[in-house]
Amino acid sequence: MECLVSEKPSCHPHQGEAFPCCQLSVKVLEARNLFWTDLLSEADPYVVLKLLTASGTTFKTKIVSNSNHPIWNETFSFRIQKQVKNILELKVYDADLATEDDVLFTVFFDTIEVSPGKPIRKTFSLNPQGQEELDVEFQVEEISDSPENLITNKVLVTRELSRLTVRVDKMGSTAAVTEKDELELTLKGSYEDTQISALGSGMVDSFLFHYITAQETEMRGCLKSLAVGAEGEGSPAENLTVPLKYLPLGEEVAVAVPAPDATALKLKLRANSCSEEPAVRLGFGLCDEEQAFLRKRKQVVAKALKRVLQLEHELQEDEVPVVGVMAIGGGARAMTSLYGHLSALKKLDLLDCVTYISGTSGSTWTLASLYADPDWSQQDLEKPICHAREHMTKSKLGAFSLGRMKGYQQELRRRAEEGRPPSFVDLWALVLEFLLHGKVTEHKLSEQRASLEQGQNPLPLYLGLNVKENNLGTLDFKEWVEFSPYEIGFLKYGAFIPSELFGSEFFMGRLMKKLPESRICFLEGLWSNIFSVNLMDAWYDLTSSEETWKQHIRDKTRNIDCPLDSDPSQLTPLQPRLCLVDAAYFINTSCPLLLRAGRSPDLILSFGYSLNSPFETLEQMETYCRGQGIPFPRVELSHEERLQPRECHVFSDPDCPEAPTVLHFPLVNLSFREHSAPGVRRSPEELERGHVDLAGFLSPYSLANMTYSGDDFDRLLYLSAYNVQNNQGEILRALRAALKHRKQRQP
Repeated sequence: MECLVSEKPSCHPHQGEAFPCCQLSVKVLEARNLFWTDLLSEADPYVVLKLLTASGTTFKTKIVSNSNHPIWNETFSFRIQKQVKNILELKVYDADLATEDDVLFTVFFDTIEVSPGKPIRKTFSLNPQGQEELDVEFQVEEISDSPENLITNKVLVTRELSRLTVRVDKMGSTAAVTEKDELELTLKGSYEDTQISALGSGMVDSFLFHYITAQETEMRGCLKSLAVGAEGEGSPAENLTVPLKYLPLGEEVAVAVPAPDATALKLKLRANSCSEEPAVRLGFGLCDEEQAFLRKRKQVVAKALKRVLQLEHELQEDEVPVVGVMAIGGGARAMTSLYGHLSALKKLDLLDCVTYISGTSGSTWTLASLYADPDWSQQDLEKPICHAREHMTKSKLGAFSLGRMKGYQQELRRRAEEGRPPSFVDLWALVLEFLLHGKVTEHKLSEQRASLEQGQNPLPLYLGLNVKENNLGTLDFKEWVEFSPYEIGFLKYGAFIPSELFGSEFFMGRLMKKLPESRICFLEGLWSNIFSVNLMDAWYDLTSSEETWKQHIRDKTRNIDCPLDSDPSQLTPLQPRLCLVDAAYFINTSCPLLLRAGRSPDLILSFGYSLNSPFETLEQMETYCRGQGIPFPRVELSHEERLQPRECHVFSDPDCPEAPTVLHFPLVNLSFREHSAPGVRRSPEELERGHVDLAGFLSPYSLANMTYSGDDFDRLLYLSAYNVQNNQGEILRALRAALKHRKQRQP
């Protein structure tokens, strides 16, 4: 998909509208004061022009020899769609016969600056510190015929596609081909790009290309001989070039690929329109499935609120407040504590008041395990807690046994055969699955829809982060990625796919290659991969002689780029793959999921699992929301509260009616030291059970620790549950305030 010029969000997905295409003329005039890299002569400059959103082809000026003031006066044309973000790249090269040509300068130009019928001349300063300049003229003219139908959400656009079928006509061919010959077909800008097939008895009979209809692109074909001793070994013969704009739709056209000895390989081409609907949903609103869930869940929440608040009347649908549980990350500590928090809400009969539960990093492990049971919130949590305790307290050495390692290797090989490049994150996912469950689990994210069919459980939301790998930190570039049982997508771009299609391949919003849905353990690996690198480094220190692993595990993270917004020609929607990481790399929170347009929470129960900075995540979230214009209460704390946090803090903003109230539960041990239950003091013999070591380097709850003793697991679980139960009154007051808050929001 491509980025639109306008970036004003729309809540109306799949808008279809016809827009005329335009002809962009670029005249490269001259350059001045160029420096040169050759020692014995001046530069031999030429200019290369590339516009990714147009033909996908590259244009090149002539070479001007020995000149620091070259004059070209050459004109090149691109067919563009003005509704799309078109960034023209111009690179000035110095030609060199002996070595690779040197890039002298690169400039980018946004064609939105050129209005139809109003040519402009631009002088690009190639070097801010120098005097090098490049003069270029631009002109845009509308093309009245054949307007292009676009589907857009005002940020992204899907364009009309055509399908080119290329069939090898064996009967009509005169070329004497051998098993050593290859046919290479290239269609720049298409999904397939280049396809190569060996000729002879096992050759492919046909090829398929998908390309943007409005782009003036061309198919190139050539025969290559790989025979030993062949003239021009490995090099193509004369090329076949077919401009696709001249192909009549639906009609078969015969062409010939030149071959040696004046022979030819005959091809038959047929272009057709692609009628498939986009599989990518463009829109910033909630999907139909979530809206249907909300109608059912409101009935459950309304009954629960009437019960716990002892209301005298039935709540109407528009009176039901939205309550969200927001859990942050923290490895096994977050997983264990969230079990305690949710079990306490269940015991207080408050779990049915919750509409959403969001998690990131370690808290997603809890959610992924709970939602394997479609009715988990309608029963006590003793069984899943016992399961978690069993595997948290056992030895982890089995995860690294030779037999287990071979199993991981086989699984990664199977995924590679499906078309999924293996990575350290996938390896971490398999290790994590064994650490948490001791066996292979077949659960998938889309299967969690069964937990939502009757609105019987809150809707789970999982947060990941898309980043630019290696080159930039997450402070420079980050994009929230939402995972739900219904959809996975970018909040920033308003682009979502059904969750079962995650990992499949798309082009212009259409599904090109469907891969089987991954087991949820691979998503858990993504959501919590902040732990994977250290674990795998330690593993390799112990298994460095196992060379087989190095053949199957390519990189610690996927080798993919997600560039900065400042280079729009390479925005994330134009990239072939994503680089997804743990959201804790930026802000250790899952709150952005709850604050998405359309969810509008009235109350957020915030569960924090930090050992050292109990308010850092909330304060970072407040700063982020303020910068984005998202309503969020001010996190204002006294000096005493920072020194000694309470079990529950209330944050609200009466001056901002759109902002939710936030009840924040930091991980602290206060009255639990002396109370085994709210209002029940510990006996002297029980005081030791109230000691929970949450501080210091020797704390059993450090981020990297994946093995707890039974006592350590129980103490953290009971502490978390106690802090919620001990603040039941605060939660009930917040629920009453949420009812009033919802009424104030009504039109």
